[in-house]
Amino acid sequence: MINRLQFRLLAAFTLVILVTIGTVFFFINQATQDEIRRFGERVDQMRAGRMEMELVGYYLHQGDWEGIQPFVEQWSNLSGQRIMLTDINGMVVADSEGELLGELYDPDSPGRPISSPWQAGAIGTLYITPESSLEVSFTSLQILFKAIGLFFIWGGLIAVAIALVITFFLSRRILAPVRALTSAARRLGRGDFSQRVQVKDRSELGELADTFNSMAGDLERAEQLQRNMVADVAHELRTPLSNIRGYLEAVRDGVIKPDAAIIRSLDEEATLLSRLVDDLQELSLAEAGELKLICQAGNIGELIKQTVAGVQAQAAAKGLSVSIEMPDKLPPVNIDSHRISQVLRNLLDNALAHTAKGGTITVTAKQEGSWVEVAVIDTGEGIPAEDLPNIFERLYRVDKSRARATGGSGLGLTIAKRLVEAHGGEIKAISELGKGSCFSFTIPVSE
Repeated sequence: MINRLQFRLLAAFTLVILVTIGTVFFFINQATQDEIRRFGERVDQMRAGRMEMELVGYYLHQGDWEGIQPFVEQWSNLSGQRIMLTDINGMVVADSEGELLGELYDPDSPGRPISSPWQAGAIGTLYITPESSLEVSFTSLQILFKAIGLFFIWGGLIAVAIALVITFFLSRRILAPVRALTSAARRLGRGDFSQRVQVKDRSELGELADTFNSMAGDLERAEQLQRNMVADVAHELRTPLSNIRGYLEAVRDGVIKPDAAIIRSLDEEATLLSRLVDDLQELSLAEAGELKLICQAGNIGELIKQTVAGVQAQAAAKGLSVSIEMPDKLPPVNIDSHRISQVLRNLLDNALAHTAKGGTITVTAKQEGSWVEVAVIDTGEGIPAEDLPNIFERLYRVDKSRARATGGSGLGLTIAKRLVEAHGGEIKAISELGKGSCFSFTIPVSE
């Protein structure tokens, strides 16, 4: 590839040089032809004037045109042009080629009338065939090749040599970052996501290197999140399974009796497992774009009231206050009510888990153009700035201890994000550590 690029650069430089030389040569040749043509016209005028004077003298001396043929042939040999002379009646009395002697001549272009200063009227007409444009072009090319052709040849050779040198150094400068990018891309393809390319060039290659580094960083981060996800899923599955297995072994060994309390504990662990599996399945469907939504016009105000009512008991048990702030009338929204209620419930559960006793949670709704924005605002512990960009990632939890009381399964916010995006909306979070958080999402107004 590198050799091909060097060859293309050399071919491009050589082509530019040849086109430039050819263009310059063409215009110089055209200018030379014009100058030769003008010079030829001046010479023809002078030659014709001299012939006219000699013909007038011959006619005055002879009294007629008899015997003029040898002189016309001689003039033709000297000028290289065909010369003809007719008398006052248009009869050819002299023809340098001897073809039309004694014949009437009907020319396509007028000749030069020959007049005697001592005789009224013309005594004949002189016709001189001009030099052809092909001859003029050939003459100009001869002059160019003899005068400056050698300079063009040497100039072209020197220019090609300079192009070779420029190609060598330019290709090295261009290909150095390309080689680095190629090598880093190969290692990245083998799974080494730590690869970065240091390119100081601020041109398109520099932008390409920055894009590559950004892509490598995203891949490295995604790889790390995937590893964390696998570890978290394994942990989340292992804990209830271990509890279930422990209870069953204890019952089997007769350590405990399978009473109602044990069965209730086993049911809670099985429910937890089922919820985790359902969340994972729902998330995979959402990310694959296969999540089916049944969207229709709905009353978002009523949906908010119903969802908030469902968490009031849980909030009261924890000593929290949950309120709603929204206008009396909001436009109908085009949503899947079940899914949007699920989003709002996930945000409320998140706020309940991270807000201490005595805190407040406020749900707001307002119209923003063709969208309705719903927000859940709490006075909880807040989210560190370094964790805020990752909170919507799968199984990402600010609480690294993985305690269910505060960390959950790590899928609620991710599922909420996918559900909102499936409606064409956007979800975002604003938080300050120690001062609370605000999670808001938008849904489209029904047409």
